[in-house]
Amino acid sequence: MKKDYYEILGIDKSADAAAIKKAYRKKAIEFHPDKNPGDKVAEEKFKEAAEAYEVLSDPDKKARYDQYGHAAFEGAGGFGGAGHMNMEDIFSQFGDIFGSAFGGGGFGGFGGFGGGGQRRVKGTSLRIKVKLTLEDIANGVEKKIKVKRKVKAQGVTYKTCPTCNGTGQVTKIANTVFGRMQTASPCGACHGSGQIIDQKPAGADADGLIFSDEPVSIKIPAGVAEGMQLKVSGKGNEAPGNNSVPGDLLVVIEEVEHEALKREGDNLHYDLYISFAEAALGGSKEIEAVGGRVRIKLEEGIQSGKILRLKGKGLPSLNSYGNGDLLVHVNVWTPKKLTKEQKEFFEKMIDDENFTPSPEKGDKSFFEKVKEMFS
Repeated sequence: MKKDYYEILGIDKSADAAAIKKAYRKKAIEFHPDKNPGDKVAEEKFKEAAEAYEVLSDPDKKARYDQYGHAAFEGAGGFGGAGHMNMEDIFSQFGDIFGSAFGGGGFGGFGGFGGGGQRRVKGTSLRIKVKLTLEDIANGVEKKIKVKRKVKAQGVTYKTCPTCNGTGQVTKIANTVFGRMQTASPCGACHGSGQIIDQKPAGADADGLIFSDEPVSIKIPAGVAEGMQLKVSGKGNEAPGNNSVPGDLLVVIEEVEHEALKREGDNLHYDLYISFAEAALGGSKEIEAVGGRVRIKLEEGIQSGKILRLKGKGLPSLNSYGNGDLLVHVNVWTPKKLTKEQKEFFEKMIDDENFTPSPEKGDKSFFEKVKEMFS
């Protein structure tokens, strides 16, 4: 079982953005690979801290995590969190947080400027929305879509930036009251990549990139919800340079509203309308459900407001905890127009004891049912 993100960073849920950032920096410096060479346990803790920070530092992701826990980011491909991030992802995204803690902001050759090597630049991420029906959500689905992304043009070449000699940074030394101070900043000529364009094919932009429509297959697990985000690594825009890595494709889930079924977490709700005769005599009715129609039994004398629970007929849990239920809300329909004969019948029955309301002690009021449903 995954650890709680707040517990990983050693903070509580009331922590603000500054406190979250401070806590992450402290943990990341403590378990940084440069400080713990060859220590696999420290490396895992370093990744855990980065995953926690990636979620809690984003207001939208934090809100989803507070509501759904890890379920908001789990499933094929990883939802929103950093569960599938490698060390390069972490250094590329969060390198600025460390400042000069490790040699002027470098990270041992992963995503910064350390070790004298070229910086590995990551391309920008793309975000798209995918619409899913309840059937898609119930069964899981594989979607094939076309993504317009930037890729390196055929024939483009890059060379080492002469300004920074491929390090991606420039160093300045200044005399201050405290003595000689050395500062490092990204190279303005190559924007920190360590390389500049050498040969640019026709049609390519200033970075040697062109747009390309590429098919991408996305496996979406059963049980996802509106607003959840699926990350497909390496399917975002490419970045210039020979030492670059592509960005990610972020797929946001959008639910298509069902005509008859309403979703509440893993449970589904269905409004069933029946006549006076059906309520009095009972019988069976066929209703909508995910994956097809199902038949339910109505007992004689069933009351309006009765909720019939069909266990396991809801949606699957994203964490594989089983299925939710289908809740059928019975509503007795009162006719608005009656024939002469019908009116005469009801006029005769108006004082009949069988037609006089007589709720039993076990019958719950409307407010009790609402309270029970939301608890």
